[in-house]
Amino acid sequence: MVTIWQHVPTLSTTRHERAKKVLSNAKLRLLRPKQCLYLSQTQRTFITRAKLAAMFRHTKAVLEKLRHVRLKCRQLPQRQRSTAAKEKALHYNAGQQIHSFTVKEVVAVPDLFLTAVKLTHDKTGAQYLHAARDDPNNLFSVQFRTTPMDSTGVPHILEHTVLCGSKKYPCRDPFFKMLNRSLSTFMNAFTASDYTMYPFSTQNEKDFQNLLSVYLDAVFFPCLREQDFWQEGWRLENENPTDASSPLVFKGVVFNEMKGAFSDNESVYGQHLQNKLYPDHTYSVVSGGEPLAIPDLTWEQLKQFHATHYHPSNARFFTYGDLPLEQHLKQIDVEALSKFDRIDPNTQIPPQPHWTSPREDHVTCSPDPMAPDPSRQNTLCVSYMLGDITDTFEAFTLSLLSSLMTSGPNAPFYKALIEPKIGTDFSSVVGYDGSTKEASFSIGLQGMAEADSEKVKNIIHQTICDIVLKGFEDERIEALLHKLEIQMKHQSTNFGLSLASYIASLWNHDGDPVELLQINNSVTKFRQALKENPRFLQDKVQHYFKENTHRLTLSMSPDDSYLENQARAEKEKLQEKISALSDGDKKEIYEKGLQLLDAQSKTQDASCLPALKVSDIAPTIPITPVLMSSAEGVPVQFCEQPTNGLVYFRAMCSLNTLPEDLKLYVPLFCSVVTKMGCGSLDYRQQAQQMELRTGGMSVSPQVISDCSSLEMFEQGVLLSSSCLDRNVPHMFQLWRDIFNSPHFDDEERLRVLVMMSAQELSNGISYSGHMYAVTRASRHLTPAGDLHETFDGMEQVRFMKRIAEMSDLTQVIRMLPRIKKHVLNPDNMRCAINATPQQVSESAAHVESFMKDVAAKRKHFKAVRPNIIQRPLDVLSDSGPSRKLVNDPDFQPCYMKTFFQLPFPVNFVSESVRTVPYNHEHYASLCVLARMMTAKFLHGEIREKGGAYGGGAKMGGGVFSFYSYRDPNSVQTLSAFRRGVEWAKLGQFSQQDIDEAKLSVFSSVDSPVAPSSKGLSVFLSGLTDEMKQRHRERLFAVTHANLLDAAERYLCAGHKTCGVAILGPENDCIKKDPSWVVK
Repeated sequence: MVTIWQHVPTLSTTRHERAKKVLSNAKLRLLRPKQCLYLSQTQRTFITRAKLAAMFRHTKAVLEKLRHVRLKCRQLPQRQRSTAAKEKALHYNAGQQIHSFTVKEVVAVPDLFLTAVKLTHDKTGAQYLHAARDDPNNLFSVQFRTTPMDSTGVPHILEHTVLCGSKKYPCRDPFFKMLNRSLSTFMNAFTASDYTMYPFSTQNEKDFQNLLSVYLDAVFFPCLREQDFWQEGWRLENENPTDASSPLVFKGVVFNEMKGAFSDNESVYGQHLQNKLYPDHTYSVVSGGEPLAIPDLTWEQLKQFHATHYHPSNARFFTYGDLPLEQHLKQIDVEALSKFDRIDPNTQIPPQPHWTSPREDHVTCSPDPMAPDPSRQNTLCVSYMLGDITDTFEAFTLSLLSSLMTSGPNAPFYKALIEPKIGTDFSSVVGYDGSTKEASFSIGLQGMAEADSEKVKNIIHQTICDIVLKGFEDERIEALLHKLEIQMKHQSTNFGLSLASYIASLWNHDGDPVELLQINNSVTKFRQALKENPRFLQDKVQHYFKENTHRLTLSMSPDDSYLENQARAEKEKLQEKISALSDGDKKEIYEKGLQLLDAQSKTQDASCLPALKVSDIAPTIPITPVLMSSAEGVPVQFCEQPTNGLVYFRAMCSLNTLPEDLKLYVPLFCSVVTKMGCGSLDYRQQAQQMELRTGGMSVSPQVISDCSSLEMFEQGVLLSSSCLDRNVPHMFQLWRDIFNSPHFDDEERLRVLVMMSAQELSNGISYSGHMYAVTRASRHLTPAGDLHETFDGMEQVRFMKRIAEMSDLTQVIRMLPRIKKHVLNPDNMRCAINATPQQVSESAAHVESFMKDVAAKRKHFKAVRPNIIQRPLDVLSDSGPSRKLVNDPDFQPCYMKTFFQLPFPVNFVSESVRTVPYNHEHYASLCVLARMMTAKFLHGEIREKGGAYGGGAKMGGGVFSFYSYRDPNSVQTLSAFRRGVEWAKLGQFSQQDIDEAKLSVFSSVDSPVAPSSKGLSVFLSGLTDEMKQRHRERLFAVTHANLLDAAERYLCAGHKTCGVAILGPENDCIKKDPSWVVK
């Protein structure tokens, strides 16, 4: 229900990766399998297990030669990883004392392949949980129960401010500096409604100790300087800090972040819903800060909140991975906990008193110009308060019940609310939410007409009555438990972070986190409860929903004057503050502004901070052997991996023969092709079989830039699915039916899917505006960029809005079979399988059978573009199967500036410059330059001085992109980008700066890859281990002179081959400038 406020934005690469949802605490989202992004290669026909093994050995031997590449840095011995971290942890005993901690409980959790060790710190009572698992991506987090009683955003601003310097590390902003002095795989901080969490993860033992030292000192011994409070929280300052006559305005990172957050109607609704459902304590306020309340917070109140909440007695420590527990405990005790005594933090949240009768309320929001139907922009939702989340089994049951009620086309609420097309989608808050002390369940619609409000209320009531009467089909319950089994077996790269987020809320309220991790115990208990009482779930629905008087019906409608009212309220708040100022106060504000600007402009001495060295980085990459084969002439890549009994299948299908007039429809085709039925199955039966037999089946558009030429790219759609080994035949049968006989003729079903898709795209702009800006700015720089805008940019958002507005979808229905004919065609395919050695050989037979059955549909079409270049799939053979890339040698990049006026109070700004592809010798220099400019210049200009939530530069796809996120400035930020280039040209950066930028680049290059995704970069983009190794060597070799040359050669001389895009509020400056294209 509630957003989790992050210290730095998670700048995702796709519009659907929303960090706020990833970190939500819904119980069944423990380990949601990610959709994999890459695939790879093939060779002959069906092969025996022996041949597979032999070919693997041969491939391995050839690729092994890469390990002996000589580099200009020394070879380091790698830390000997424990092969049995979880077994070693079993040797601890309850009552055992380790470095001032006492072991309370040791529990093996075979479901999750870990051992849980629960401890308490003797002196302070701090709680500690260690999850020992044979995973080198070790994680630490500490969380505090933070319970604000007003909406000034004190826990959120405190979370920002503690990371701005501490007793041991007094330099300004050690958090951001450590991003460039470590090989962390994750670093951030989060403010939830009732706790604040500080997590990091890394694969390097020395790095873990360094980061742990910085994090401990930050949270327990922060400087909390007034200047940092001004910068991160809020301040009154002259609009131009160097001009005392310029008007006073509100500034501050969190202030602008929250203005941006409250421009998202989904966030606005979710926040109001929580505040009104739990009106009697901390959940009635905005923990992140309500923009108009933030200026009421004082520096003294901030320091007091830290003193009462950031104490070991109010802390919960969590560590995860294969590093020794003893070292963690010793360091945490010595550096922090030993310096405190036990207190009673008194931060408990009392139960919300239960209402004796239901309530209703109404709020307003900004109109959405991208809404699928401008006349239907209302939201209505009924939210029920449930039981205490510390009752693990009850929470597990209610979470399952929520999925049965809402998830997929077979769910009662889907049938009752979505399919009649009363609204575009479920309300932004839907289903079970366990992020508060008492859980909640919400159900409703968005994109509906105000006149349908009573109708929706009645449907919700009637559906609950129907569920109590009829219950659920056994097959649906089994499908849900099957989904849970797959989630537990799937290995993600951020498992530690997933666990930390999963247990956070329950542990925060003194529930047992170990009990929560024992998921199979809950499954067994659930099955037994169903066996003993067939009406077990119906009784829960009766109790928690039908008879529950603590329920809130909240409606939201658009108000044309909403933004105007917000701006007026802010102006009044500003005038209230200014009117209380004397001339002396104003002079002091001006002087303090100059002091802050001076502090922000000074080069900081970060020598007190620990850091890894470039020599700590492994000089060679780990080799991933892949085996190329073929099935019925279709290339197939096999990659043996420890996948816990799961089989992962992907297929890349080329779009080279697809007529140009169908391109805009490809994302829609991808989103509906697995959801409209196939073969003998209607769409409901198809959804049921997918849940019963697979871990999900998806299709997504792909635009893949060539590694060697900016004029070349691959276009296709990626098929992805996974299943338990016992279900491989069923998974391929589902794909077989989709290939041979997909259903496209149900216009009513298509309309439902179109409306949901258009609504999702519209909702995503305010969260992923920076990515839309980058995509648009890059559009006219490369052929791949142009197609990327078509598939994933604002062009696609607008196109889906037009489709959603159509009264007759007959034209669209005619397009889908045409696309299918070109896309789901074995003539244009290659496949990949990731599985264990035994499953690889068994899966090969099923791939062969699948290809045989769909080969009859094989058709040869001529490529639409005349210039098709072939690149071999097999690194060992130039004469084998190949990837077919589009070559556009006549493409002319052009300069374009585009402005999208949207109802946001903040901007998303990007400038993109055409540079070089991955294999170019200067690519590595541009990667390092982007990281160095971000850390050493752009962060200070855009976030610290400019007040944006985030900003920087990144390199990828042959394009160097500058960006800002939730930025109060627009064209001024473009000037900051240009000043960044001038700064780089001057070369006033040190070798230490360069080394830190390299560390930052390598933390991304060496980020962990899940077994399900190994070998996929070569499958999708032809990016071989040899190419990666060559890029690695070039990164190591980047010099000061290389960076100067790259800045001069590409970012200055290349300035004419750039694009600019801004998404933001009405802008008179841009409107008056004829060089802008205004959308």
